[in-house]
Amino acid sequence: MVDTFLGPTFCNTVPLTFSISDFRILAYPSSSSSSMATSSQYRQHRRCCSNPNPPHHQPALLVFSGGTAFNGVIEELKHFTTRVAHVLPVSDDGGSTAEIVRVLGGPAVGDIRSRCLRLSDQSTAEALAVRNLLGHRLPLDPLQAKSEWYSIVEGDHLLWKGVSKPYRETIRAFLVYFQNQILRRAEESFCFSNGSIGNFFFAGARIFFQSLDAAIFLFLRVSDIPPESLVLPVISTNDRLTLGCELWDGTIIRGQNEISHPTSGTTELIKKGSFSAPALTSKIKRVFYMSSEGKNLLHEVFPMANVAVLEQLNNVDCIVYGMGSLFTSICPSLVLLRVGEIISSRSCLKVLVLNGTLDRETNGFSASCFITAITDALNRTYGQPGNRLQNPPSHYINTLLVPRGGEIPVDIECLSAQGIFDVIVVDSLRDPKVGIIYDPKSLITSLANLIDRYMTSRVDGLMQDDNDS
Repeated sequence: MVDTFLGPTFCNTVPLTFSISDFRILAYPSSSSSSMATSSQYRQHRRCCSNPNPPHHQPALLVFSGGTAFNGVIEELKHFTTRVAHVLPVSDDGGSTAEIVRVLGGPAVGDIRSRCLRLSDQSTAEALAVRNLLGHRLPLDPLQAKSEWYSIVEGDHLLWKGVSKPYRETIRAFLVYFQNQILRRAEESFCFSNGSIGNFFFAGARIFFQSLDAAIFLFLRVSDIPPESLVLPVISTNDRLTLGCELWDGTIIRGQNEISHPTSGTTELIKKGSFSAPALTSKIKRVFYMSSEGKNLLHEVFPMANVAVLEQLNNVDCIVYGMGSLFTSICPSLVLLRVGEIISSRSCLKVLVLNGTLDRETNGFSASCFITAITDALNRTYGQPGNRLQNPPSHYINTLLVPRGGEIPVDIECLSAQGIFDVIVVDSLRDPKVGIIYDPKSLITSLANLIDRYMTSRVDGLMQDDNDS
């Protein structure tokens, strides 16, 4: 059933401006009990990928996310549209990514590799074999990990079964190149524990080409990802990037892993449960980039946003802030120059997909706190005075998706004061490891309906303007 307050959900232009009495919450029914209209619309969207219609007839989305939480809905999203620009941070410094960065330098590619694997082709036996190879992780025990790595590099591991000679020679060449780069740095002892073969392949390709973009292009082709699906690092660089955060009590924390889920060592498995790490001494004020050896605010640096990301922001039909770690997965992509300027100038759907659970970064947050954090990041509120913006939240977000039964309070009064009037409740599932998560099909159905209604309202508005003229 739909629980409705007064007021229309969309008008012909966005951002939306209604009084508090116009606030509306929509509760979408579960996918198994959707109305005939909703099912028909969703089937129509699903045919975008399976019928002969060219890809440009599909809606174009840009998604800000990290490499974990949003991955759970990728398969369902493919059925709706493949015209998606996935914008990912390159500041992760945990797990095997940290070991690669420590020994070889460069940006972190773990989140990019994770998204590429989710987007990769699975339609043939060979495609699955390539995906299994690049998605494989070595054992935790260092000696076992090193032994298995050598078996893979030498080409006699069972993971190569089903991979044809052209693919085998292409992938193995960059794994061998990665190994050679490690051997050249004999003074550094590389630990293969829990290492990702996809990360090693990525690192080898990036160093060989001296280009992160070229490495991503190679990975996309090897994984046979649709050309209209883009995986974009928010910063295109060959340099190491370090994320820092400033707490409200003045504390500075260096490193994404230390902010989000600190561990005692690089080989320890990262636990991303709601409160698996000690609480922060104070709430997070902002995140920023700092020099690789920096310790305080004097070492803040200001990298340029990837031009390809800015181009996509100017042209997509919908901007999505995906679920995930707010300050270490989403905000690192928002604090860069020109990102806030472009998003605030666009009259398109701007959707925040609210998390289902709280974590170390957001303990005590309500929905409006997420809105405030994103607005502050895009406005660069606590950065250099000359680079600050003063746009209201409604210039950056006009729709909020909320998982049913989620633990983050939806404070309607505060949201309305921020200019956020459209809240859609989406069916959820309970994951034993992380708690409440979105039901993938319900989430993409809700997003498809949103875009469909918005596109229809835009067309109706244009027709009305023509009639008036």
